[in-house]
Amino acid sequence: MPKTTVQDFLKKKAEGRKITVLTAYDYPFAQIVDEAGIDAVLVGDSLGVVVQGLENTLPVTMDEMIYHTKMVSRAVKNALVIGDMPFMSYQSCIEDAVRNAGRFLKEGGAAAIKIEGGSEVADRIRAMTRSDIPVVAHIGLTPQSIHRMGGYKVQGKSKSAAKKLLEEAKIVEDAGAFSVVLEGIPLPLAKEITRSLSIPTIGIGAGPHCDGQVLVLHDLLGLFDRFVPKFIKRYAKLKEEALKAMLEYKKEVEEGIFPSEEQSFK
Repeated sequence: MPKTTVQDFLKKKAEGRKITVLTAYDYPFAQIVDEAGIDAVLVGDSLGVVVQGLENTLPVTMDEMIYHTKMVSRAVKNALVIGDMPFMSYQSCIEDAVRNAGRFLKEGGAAAIKIEGGSEVADRIRAMTRSDIPVVAHIGLTPQSIHRMGGYKVQGKSKSAAKKLLEEAKIVEDAGAFSVVLEGIPLPLAKEITRSLSIPTIGIGAGPHCDGQVLVLHDLLGLFDRFVPKFIKRYAKLKEEALKAMLEYKKEVEEGIFPSEEQSFK
């Protein structure tokens, strides 16, 4: 299977073929995601919540993102690896934004980055693409903006808000993004944005009409249950299976069943 590239994303959009994206944060899971033939692996700042146990993504640092991206990049042979720009790694100035984005490619082994925001980060997107750093934009519900948005709320519900999001999507496309994540927006709006752009849209909580979909791996596998958004579908219940295995291990150790002679050296 050939390595997935930015051009493959654009080709799939043109041909009407869906794009699959999942998050991963370490070597073993990234290896499994890659073996499944998923098109792209996003090393999301969502690791702050599902891996580090934080309340939100805001405390995640660049060094932590690079650390996890390195692990994922070592595992992935075919998928496109995308590093997620954490809070305050790009907001302060264009120079910081380009420098930090470049770290994902130079140190982390990623092939692209993702950045939250629309018109306010268009100059960052232009500067990154001029520096040969492929960019995935991210509009709608942007988790780094939870304090401004008042929490994790669906965006673009009113006519004016929907019009603004459509404008933002076109702005990030014009700035040079090769794809855009649409998060937490109504289905009809996501459909309209998808039809209006020449670059692929990747939905999460944005309905079935996007060019592709992304989910957080721990949500898909049933490993994270602190909260479960409406748009999540669990394809496995690994937390339950893991707990069952550990309880069985505990019981066998306490009763002297494990290790047996079979697991012992002679």
